[in-house]
Amino acid sequence: MFCILQTILASFSGRLRKLFSKLTGKTRRLKLIFDKFPGGAECFELILKFCYNGGRIKITPFNMFQLHCAANYLEMNQEMQGRPSLVEQTISFFEKIHYMTWSELIIGLKNCQELIFFMPSSSLLQELLDCVVGRLELHDISSPCASSTDNSSMQFSGDISTESRGIYTCQATWWFADLGFLKLNMFKMIIDTMTSKKLDHHVISSFLFYYKRMNCPNASSVQKCRIIETVIKFLYSLDSNFISIRGLFDILQASFTLKMSKCSIGKLEHLIGSQLDRAKLDDLLVPSPAGEKIAYNINLILRLVDIFLSTSREKLLMYQVKEVVELIDLYIIQMAPDPRLKPSKFLALAMAMPDIARESYDNIYIAIDMYLKVHVNVLCEEEKIKICCVLNYEKLSEETQKEVAQNENFPACALVTVQNRLRYSVTRTSIFS
Repeated sequence: MFCILQTILASFSGRLRKLFSKLTGKTRRLKLIFDKFPGGAECFELILKFCYNGGRIKITPFNMFQLHCAANYLEMNQEMQGRPSLVEQTISFFEKIHYMTWSELIIGLKNCQELIFFMPSSSLLQELLDCVVGRLELHDISSPCASSTDNSSMQFSGDISTESRGIYTCQATWWFADLGFLKLNMFKMIIDTMTSKKLDHHVISSFLFYYKRMNCPNASSVQKCRIIETVIKFLYSLDSNFISIRGLFDILQASFTLKMSKCSIGKLEHLIGSQLDRAKLDDLLVPSPAGEKIAYNINLILRLVDIFLSTSREKLLMYQVKEVVELIDLYIIQMAPDPRLKPSKFLALAMAMPDIARESYDNIYIAIDMYLKVHVNVLCEEEKIKICCVLNYEKLSEETQKEVAQNENFPACALVTVQNRLRYSVTRTSIFS
C-alpha cells in the first residue's frame, strides 16, 4: 500500500485530478492509499519520476508494460506541456517490439504475465505473443538467453516420440526452458497462438509434455489437475501422429492419483487408443486402481483396444491392426499367470482382436496353457472349453498342434479336435507324397 503525500500526480493523472477536485478544507490532508497498484512499488516510483521530470522517462522493454498499465490505471492519457501522454509514449515504444531481442521479449512476457489483469486491451498482449511465436519459427538460431543451454534443450528428449526424434535439433527446441516460467493462463494463450500460427505439431506436443513435467512436481493436486487437463485439451487438438505415445501413458499414470474430469480422461484414452499400434508392452502394464485384486488394469486395455478398432476404422491399415494383435498377444501372456484373473477377463482379452488380423494363434495357446496351469484347480470343464474355443486350430503351427494334443490341462473335446487335425494332415501328406 502506498501513501500519496504530494498532489503533483494530479497534473498528469486524470483519475487523481477528479479525486482531488472533490476534496475541500481539512480533507485536503487526506491520505490516499492504493491497495493494488499495477507493477507495485517499483512501478509507482517510475510514475513519480515521470511526473517530476515533466513528462519524461526512459521507456525500455523491461518497464514498458508496467508503465503502460499504470498509465491506464491513473488515466494518464492527456498531453502535458506539449509532450505526448504516458499512454501514448508506451504505445509508441511498443511499436518497436519486432526489433527487440529474444531476451527483451521474454522479459516483456514475464512482466506482462504479472500485469495481465491490468491490461486495458488484449491487442498489445496478443501482438507480443505473435512476435514471440514468430521467433520460434526461426529454427536456424540458438537461444540468446543465458538460461538456455544445450543441457536444458536436450533434457526433455525422452518426451519426443521415437518416430519424430530424428527430426529434432536443438535449434528447433531451444526455447522450451525459456518459456517454462509461464503461468497456466499465459501458457494457454501462447499455445493458442502457436496453434493459430500453425507451428509444427511435433514441437507443440513436445513443449506441452515438457511444461507438464517441469511444473507438476512442485504443484498441489489441484494445480496438477489443471495443468494436466490443459495439456490434454491442447494435445487433443493436434494431429495424433505427432504425439509421443510414451508421454501419453505417463500422463495417464499421473491421472490415477488426481480428480480429473471424465471428459479429460476420455480424451486422453482416445488419444492413446487411436495410436495403440505405436505402443510397447511396457506401456500397457498399467497397475490396477487401488482396491482391485488383479495386478494390472485390464479394463483400461480393453477400452483402448475398442477405441483403436472403432475410431477411424476406414483409416486403419492391416499392418497397424497386426501390430496391435502382436502387442495384445504379448499382454495376454503377461497377464495369464495372475491367479486372480477371472476367466471372463481372460476371454475378453483373447477375443479382443479380430481373427482376420491374426496370422498365428501360437501366442494365444501359450497364454491359455499358462492360464490353465495356474487355475487348474479352479476352473470347471465348461470354463476350460470356453477358453479353448478361442483358438483357431487352423492357425496353429504344426509343432504347437502336437503340443496341444498332449496337453493334459486341455479339455477332452479340444484334444480330440487337434488330434483329428493332425491325423488329417498326416493322411493328406501321404496322399500327395
